[in-house]
Amino acid sequence: MQSHDSSAPGGLAAIFARLIAATGPISIAHYMAEANARYYASRDPLGAAGDFVTAPEISQMFGELIGLWLADIWQRAGSPEGVCYVELGPGRGTLARDALRAASQAGLVPEVHFVETSPALRALQQAAHPHAVWHHDLSGLPGDRPLLIVANEFLDALPVRQLVRTVGGWRERMVGVDSEGGFIPVAGARPMDAAVPAGSAGAGEGAIVETSPAAATVVQEVAGRLAMQGGAALFIDYGYAEPQLGSTLQAVRAHRKVDVFAEPGEADLTAHVDFATLAEVAEQAGARWLGTSGQGAWLAALGIGARAGSLARAAPHAAEAIEAAALRLTAPSEMGTLFKVMGLAAPGWPYGAGLSRVRADTTG
Repeated sequence: MQSHDSSAPGGLAAIFARLIAATGPISIAHYMAEANARYYASRDPLGAAGDFVTAPEISQMFGELIGLWLADIWQRAGSPEGVCYVELGPGRGTLARDALRAASQAGLVPEVHFVETSPALRALQQAAHPHAVWHHDLSGLPGDRPLLIVANEFLDALPVRQLVRTVGGWRERMVGVDSEGGFIPVAGARPMDAAVPAGSAGAGEGAIVETSPAAATVVQEVAGRLAMQGGAALFIDYGYAEPQLGSTLQAVRAHRKVDVFAEPGEADLTAHVDFATLAEVAEQAGARWLGTSGQGAWLAALGIGARAGSLARAAPHAAEAIEAAALRLTAPSEMGTLFKVMGLAAPGWPYGAGLSRVRADTTG
């Protein structure tokens, strides 16, 4: 994995410092967007030698069950022809490999499209999926056929906007520089009371409201395409089922949490996903919200226990590792409750297996 000195003249820290000195503090959203663009463009962040591990890298069961979910809803929609598999931020292509293998066994063999901006990750994806079609954003996707869309740990890396309640009212949370040249969060000068959701407007001093216009835009575009073209989508990420106050912005490097403001562009910056708000965005854009469930409950409903047992019988020497992987994906103390699965579909499509339409579902 490559590493760079962000404080070097061409490094992002140096660029930010010059920008702040010239024009004043920058927004959290600006900071996060530029930092993650630099971070993902230059490396493969996944795996033991990288900075973090995602569910597809933990076990093939994760991708397989996603593939079967897609095949199931496709079949119950009448098995429309010409359907495309679309993955947003497909990492190394591991999830797509496992999902497409499982889906093909159920008769679903779609055209493959990836939305990816990182040259480093595109190279890895191309080695695993040489016949895929790549796009920089969603605008280039086919517009004349149903889409089966998967986004695993994609929304959490999109920039968030933070508003903080000060003595003088609500202000945007910005990034400034302290007396020693380090980056610190500061309150902006412009009043932002009008931008605060009504339910949070009365929060006390120091309260932080966090939103992600970028995530809302992605979900809105996906929902609009489903409404127009047909299809279904799964968004899988860590987040909360109902809006809440507080900053969830965090940085991870070498599998450890680090200071968000220490080395921009050298750590993965993420924030929790507000699934309740995104479900409303999707419905307003014309899609059907299929429900949002804890990842553990969803995988259990899809039969991860039976699949783990089958894999263990086929490879007894790996039975312990298979069981451990299943627990990591489903246990409330691991990924089972923190991670959520939100399903969307075209209005005429059926509901999706394992999803709950209870708005405040946080079960794992």
